[in-house]
Amino acid sequence: MGLYFARYAKRHLNAVRLAGWGQPPAAPPPGPVVIYCNHPAWWDAAIIILLAQRFFPEAESYAPFDAAMLARYSIFSRMGAFGVDLDSPRGAAAFLAASRRILERPGRVLWITAQGRFSDVRERPLGLRPGVTRLPELAPDALVVPLALDYAFWEERGAEACAAFGPGIPARALLALPRPDRLARLEADLTATLDRLGADVRSRDPARFISLLDGQRGVGGVYDAWNRMMAAVTGRRFVAGHREGRAP
Repeated sequence: MGLYFARYAKRHLNAVRLAGWGQPPAAPPPGPVVIYCNHPAWWDAAIIILLAQRFFPEAESYAPFDAAMLARYSIFSRMGAFGVDLDSPRGAAAFLAASRRILERPGRVLWITAQGRFSDVRERPLGLRPGVTRLPELAPDALVVPLALDYAFWEERGAEACAAFGPGIPARALLALPRPDRLARLEADLTATLDRLGADVRSRDPARFISLLDGQRGVGGVYDAWNRMMAAVTGRRFVAGHREGRAP
């Protein structure tokens, strides 16, 4: 399924980029990992799958998914998604029970869109769901890592999907804080990661990023076919894409 989404992203995005400073943990932690992120777009699930395949290929990855949406996009259930209803006490309890079972073993990664709703990347405060503060209680040996996601159109038809991991914090360090302070710490860490990533995105400088996946450039269809033919007629090399234009 990771290969499927890689092909899908290549068709519909210009690139998937990771900020040069935003690498995930260099070595696998001894316990499980919780990665919590913002939730700006439908693409988030696909990008998370690509990141999991690239940086945690040996781990078992799981992610809570809105139960109604999972019924609609059942393909995600084959990749570790489990349905939850976070708008009800019963749904919140089910989420915590499932998270406990997932995080009881090392070598597992739980990915959470912690806002619990689609939200503009510029929205402040982020409004993280308080349930994320319970996860350190379920897995004191876990490493909790913020992940910032952002999307922008630069100079090509397809969008740039940009990501950055922030510094992780051991769950035991979070357990030393009361839940309200714990939530504030998690939100502050993710906000700082988002703000730094946003500055890189606004720069439109690909050199600030590591390209994880390059999409299909050019407009496509009749437009690119015409330009390709004219390049052949005039003896030029056709290069799809706005920035490169048609190279002599």
